Amino acid sequence: MLFEFENKVADFIKANRLFEQADSLLLAVSGGADSTALLYAVSALKTANVLNADIVCAHIHHQLRGADADLDEDFVISRARELNIPITTKRLDVRGFARKNKLSIETAARKLRIETLLDIAKANDCKHIATAHHKNDNAETILQRLVRGTGFRGLGGIWPVRVFTDDIRFVRPLLCVSRDEIIEYLRKRNLKWRRDHTNADCTYRRNFIRHRLLPALQKDCNGSVVDSLAELADSARKFYSLVCNCADKAWTELADLSRNKVMLNLDMFLTQPPAVKVELIRRSLTALGSGERDLTQRHYESIFQLAKRQVGNKKIELPAGFVVRREYGNLIFARPKKSLPGKQINKSTTLKVPGQTRFGRYLIEATVLDTKGSMPDTRKKTKSRIQLVEQFDFDKLKLPLMVRLRETGDRFWPLGLASDKKVGKFLTAAKLPHRLRRKILVVADSEKIIWLWPIRISEQAKLTAGTRKILRLQITDTN
Repeated sequence: MLFEFENKVADFIKANRLFEQADSLLLAVSGGADSTALLYAVSALKTANVLNADIVCAHIHHQLRGADADLDEDFVISRARELNIPITTKRLDVRGFARKNKLSIETAARKLRIETLLDIAKANDCKHIATAHHKNDNAETILQRLVRGTGFRGLGGIWPVRVFTDDIRFVRPLLCVSRDEIIEYLRKRNLKWRRDHTNADCTYRRNFIRHRLLPALQKDCNGSVVDSLAELADSARKFYSLVCNCADKAWTELADLSRNKVMLNLDMFLTQPPAVKVELIRRSLTALGSGERDLTQRHYESIFQLAKRQVGNKKIELPAGFVVRREYGNLIFARPKKSLPGKQINKSTTLKVPGQTRFGRYLIEATVLDTKGSMPDTRKKTKSRIQLVEQFDFDKLKLPLMVRLRETGDRFWPLGLASDKKVGKFLTAAKLPHRLRRKILVVADSEKIIWLWPIRISEQAKLTAGTRKILRLQITDTN
């Protein structure tokens, strides 16, 4: 016969379809009261045939608490063996990882713990990982987000199910019970658990919320603050599900994804309700691998203003190097650029004429011809590079020739136009995307620009019927 606590958990599992089609289930067990209750409750459901999945136990040793952590590991191993449940334990160098990656101990532990649990799940062919988050954890999470700043999605708190890589799901069967109910269940079953004394340290924000803020809020409330926050989270999750349905329909019509960027059609984006816009922005960034923890309401507001042309700049820089820019009818989200070691570009380089010259990742080949010969004017594309060949009237050039990057105030007489103009205005009129603008090189003689590679040559250096000697230039992007 099941305990009331176990029946309550079973009803929650069924209502939220937590273990649907689960053949194997991984339980994350630290040895504390919460995870010990999870271990015994799920084991009881398995024995009562309420749960059909095979059970595997995982214990993560963070190597932060010395002998106490060793005793936690021994405790969990002993309980798993008592219940005849296979167990895997892993030890993590949290401090070393935090130091190497410049993270807090809490963040480093969480990141390593999740990655390790996913690895253990894959090794044991488990598609579900159960953690012991409960109502109080949910309340603490919501308050933490409110203090930091959050939207309706953040008010959803801890979700019963969260899908990670390879379709592995983190499930939370105890979200229906409070910490008091967990302790009462353990005492009724005469079960022991391990205590982590660092949980009392209020210098950690979550502990401060748990031991100071929540009790202070509860003191002046008639009902349970934890239950009220749980109801708020449930309402927020339902609202977010409706928003997601609308975003799903819009996403297929207005989003264009590639490996390094996501483009949203601005006209369609601006017609969406505000909540859907937030979700579309979030999806664009997460599709590129951007984390959400460092994104604030201010970042979202800046992106909204950019989309409505209410900012002077046409680019917004986000945490971790991600960039959002507005470009000819699209809102573009891009990954951080990776610098290429050993291929930095100098300010300028003199070209060998004739000969070959290296300029960063570019190779420039100059050849002098006595006859006109062929005049290719199209890009030759291969898998790894772009080449472009152009020809110039050698006698119209004032050597030496230089190759460099664009500079403020550059002027240029584009082929086919009646006069010179600023390079920036020429590129704007040509509606050249920013991704191509950043690749532009300037080839100039001692008086003028003769080529904006790979866009157009100069009217002042073009071949004519009277041309006697030709300079042939080929620039190859070797990246």
